[in-house]
Amino acid sequence: MTGKIFGLVVKNDARAEQKAEELRHRLKEHCVVINIQDAGNNEVPENLSAMIVLGGDGTFLSAARFIGHRNIPLMGVKFGEVGFLAETTEDMLDEAVTAMLENRYFIQERTRLAIKVVRGKDTILDVDVLNDAVINKSALSRLASCAVYLDSYYLTTYRADGLIVGTPTGSTAYSLAAGGPVVHPEVPSIILTPICPFTLTNRPLIIPDLTEIMIRLEGSPEDMILTLDGQEGVEMDPGDKIFIKKSENHVKMISFEEQSYFKVLKTRLKWSGGRT
Repeated sequence: MTGKIFGLVVKNDARAEQKAEELRHRLKEHCVVINIQDAGNNEVPENLSAMIVLGGDGTFLSAARFIGHRNIPLMGVKFGEVGFLAETTEDMLDEAVTAMLENRYFIQERTRLAIKVVRGKDTILDVDVLNDAVINKSALSRLASCAVYLDSYYLTTYRADGLIVGTPTGSTAYSLAAGGPVVHPEVPSIILTPICPFTLTNRPLIIPDLTEIMIRLEGSPEDMILTLDGQEGVEMDPGDKIFIKKSENHVKMISFEEQSYFKVLKTRLKWSGGRT
């Protein structure tokens, strides 16, 4: 274990906190607990070999946002309800940690999206997301109008309750609930999923991840919100332009099986009755 330091991120949950205490006792000085709610981005220890995340998908997304562009692999341990980002389950945690200590694991790279919002001549937002960016009205009774351009080519104007722009990783998040497709993380793509579109011909669309997307808000876009990974909301103004493209920064996820994605998918969606 020489030289290995593991960051530990723990969901506010009694079972997760108990498991974290057991893990701290096992790893001793090779483990450091990180409070991603209070600490600033600059306080991430530079010598972390990996970060172990005990929680659901929300906790995992918070940890991914917290590490920013740092080259720190994440291992998710499921303590939530439906989790697609946490491959390891609570009962397999000890075996997974042993495998990590013995370097018996794979690294999967997950694509992020770079989100930029331009207001006039100013860039008011420049962040990466792992799952998705969602544009919708805070007043659900009104439709959002989003004019979408792909590599400067006008595609269409979505009139809907909202529009989801997601990664393959995010295809099993809000996009899936809105009727979008499930896309394997290794398929190089970006997903556009309208939420309850006014025009039935506006369907989910998968585009190459080399495409640069520009979204312009049309009509009277009061009360429009841009939500990032379901965690951060930004109020939009009339005339705002949203630019979205594949980020240069990936998230590295720790896995212990070659076909782990399909196993997680079957288990979480209860395909074949959950039979392995």
